[in-house]
Amino acid sequence: MRIKRALAITKRIFRGLRHDRRTVALILLAPILAMTLFGIAFSGEVEDVDVIVVDHDSGDLSERIISNLDDKTLNIRFMDSEQNAVKKVEDGNAWAVFVFPEDFSQNIATKNAVIHLRADKSNVNVASAIAVTLREAMTETLTQAGGEMPISVSESPVYGENAEFIDFFVPGIMAFAIFLLTTLLTLLAFVGERTSGTLERLKASPMRDGEIVLGYVIAFGIIGMVQASLLLIIATVGFNVTIEGNPFLAYIIVALLALVSVNLGILLSAAAKREAQAVQFLPMIILPTFLLAGIFWPVEAIPSFLRWASFAIPPTYGVEAMRSVMVRGWGLGEIWMELVILLAFALVFMILSVKSLQRGKG
Repeated sequence: MRIKRALAITKRIFRGLRHDRRTVALILLAPILAMTLFGIAFSGEVEDVDVIVVDHDSGDLSERIISNLDDKTLNIRFMDSEQNAVKKVEDGNAWAVFVFPEDFSQNIATKNAVIHLRADKSNVNVASAIAVTLREAMTETLTQAGGEMPISVSESPVYGENAEFIDFFVPGIMAFAIFLLTTLLTLLAFVGERTSGTLERLKASPMRDGEIVLGYVIAFGIIGMVQASLLLIIATVGFNVTIEGNPFLAYIIVALLALVSVNLGILLSAAAKREAQAVQFLPMIILPTFLLAGIFWPVEAIPSFLRWASFAIPPTYGVEAMRSVMVRGWGLGEIWMELVILLAFALVFMILSVKSLQRGKG
């Protein structure tokens, strides 16, 4: 194999991109759009939740708790009837009802005081925000009164002390975007080479199949790095995402994931004769990655009978490695296993890609 021939393929691909503005726009704008939309959607917190308070308490403890409720999270209305308030929740006009019984203040001394929370739990995030806000108000009120909670938790985070949800989310989105876009671009480009006859001419030349594949790997690997740079810039500048570890190590992870994606795209192209057929592979790429790679929820939350599938797809290791570098601040010594697995995926897909070209030649 001659690297000079492979680089000639890479050069030809970039030369072709100069005259393909739509592809260039997809390469540059898609990661920007993805990070911007996901960042805006997931960087915020639950706010302006409509709740109803039914206060029958004969004392003043309920009023103090209500005054400590976070009015940024909750929009509080008052009603006298619990039945009518619950009807508002049933009709979708409120998310929850807080009911303070008549003897609430008196029972606090005997630790029998109970606040009845009637919530719509159809949205888990909203319901959780309501419950957390109520607990925080109760704790603050008790502290102001000089009381103490019977149990306290001393929390000292090992990793992610100041991390927010978007810090957990961004590494997954980066891995997802690189994997999806690089696979799709390579798949469409290689199918385009087949339909235009360019690939047949290359295969009829002295170039070896491995050199053709390597040329594409280098070209789209570089494209993947450009997209990763855009994602990192938007994440750090636009959404204040912190990178605890070495940014260069994050680039290595992205490069390996792009390497996997390029070879997967070439491999899938063997089964597509037209671009329309290539697009049909999108669900096969998106759904497993979206659902099983640990981007939106932990792999540990996936049912055990399906968890094996998470470890059978490359983005799972890319997401875990990116998260370990960006949030935990880990180095090469801690994530080498994920890198080795990604490299193994890349080599297997590359071998299969070369064999698919050889079968086409035969």
